[in-house]
Amino acid sequence: MSTNTNLPLGFQSYVANIGVKDNSQDFTLVVADTLCASAGVFTQSRFAGPSVTVSQTHLKNLEARAIVVISKNANVANGPEGLSDALEVVQGVAQALSCDPHDVLIASTGVIGRRYPIERIRTGLAAIPAAITSNDAVAVAQGIMTTDTVHKIAEASIAGSNARIVGVAKGVGMIEPDMATLITMMFTDADVPKEELNLIFRRVINKTFNCVSVDTDTSTSDTATIMASGASGPVDNTAFENALYEVALSLTKQVARDGEGAETLIEVRVDAAATDEQAKRVAKAIVNSPLVKTAVHGADPNWGRVAMAVGKCNDTNINQDHVVIRFGTQEVYPHPVSEGGLAQLSEYMKGSDVLIHVSLNNGLSTATVWGCDLTDGYVRINADYTT
Repeated sequence: MSTNTNLPLGFQSYVANIGVKDNSQDFTLVVADTLCASAGVFTQSRFAGPSVTVSQTHLKNLEARAIVVISKNANVANGPEGLSDALEVVQGVAQALSCDPHDVLIASTGVIGRRYPIERIRTGLAAIPAAITSNDAVAVAQGIMTTDTVHKIAEASIAGSNARIVGVAKGVGMIEPDMATLITMMFTDADVPKEELNLIFRRVINKTFNCVSVDTDTSTSDTATIMASGASGPVDNTAFENALYEVALSLTKQVARDGEGAETLIEVRVDAAATDEQAKRVAKAIVNSPLVKTAVHGADPNWGRVAMAVGKCNDTNINQDHVVIRFGTQEVYPHPVSEGGLAQLSEYMKGSDVLIHVSLNNGLSTATVWGCDLTDGYVRINADYTT
């Protein structure tokens, strides 16, 4: 994790506390020098918040000038007033930047069912400086945090060019795509045509953030965006997609590792599946199983729980006689492990990363997903969340 990362060329940021909930940073604004190619992927929740619906509308032309994030208040399920509040934030930012409100995106994260403290937000909007000069990406990552224990940031250079990609993310609970209680923003100074940017971004999100799960609960506010200033010129599309995948994968793992109360990152790899969809479905069934998650937390190599998770998918072309289950590289089914081997596996599972590898042996498809263990800390954090 970088401690001194700057935004790519063509972007500036402003981060402040405007009193949404406490004294921590809660207002984050990233601005491009000019209107630029942009794309977004959002929650599919039927309770999607105004930040989602407004941004979806504003991104129909695949262009944006700025994105504003309000943290510690999701502004969800507040009816027409909530929509009005979200639009007022967008309009206030647009006025400060002298741009069209439709060129401003908004994301919001935090408690559901509470309106913005709109008077404080109005004061905060009025305080946006006339000249925004910071390019501190770490401050952006910190400004969007809610219950995160660490800020999440990643960067990559694009091969064959001087262009970079910098991404930030927040999210530790209510994580089950599509997408998660997740906000992730990526910024690049590569010049990528907006239609290509949209297609590449969606492919990368599907292989990364849509493969992470903490607790099977899909948020109302999931937002992933990318903006491309073009300040460093054109790049090779394949090189760009590879670099974007590197950034997104790093952020995905950071989100999973920081799951509320989490102590262990779980990676589930399913291969030799009949289809990509089957591989992903089985992998998600494993990583989402509370019994598997608690077994990992207890460093218990109870492979029967993995078998249960595979079986409950109820796919008729999964034959238990053909399935192979491993913890790390150690096969545990169908060939049993000695008591000594189980003891060694228990030591392995005490580490910070645990791999569960399942081969279905009914095809050629593969999927990898990420999650975390289930601890008493998760219960405590969520039991006390609104108070």
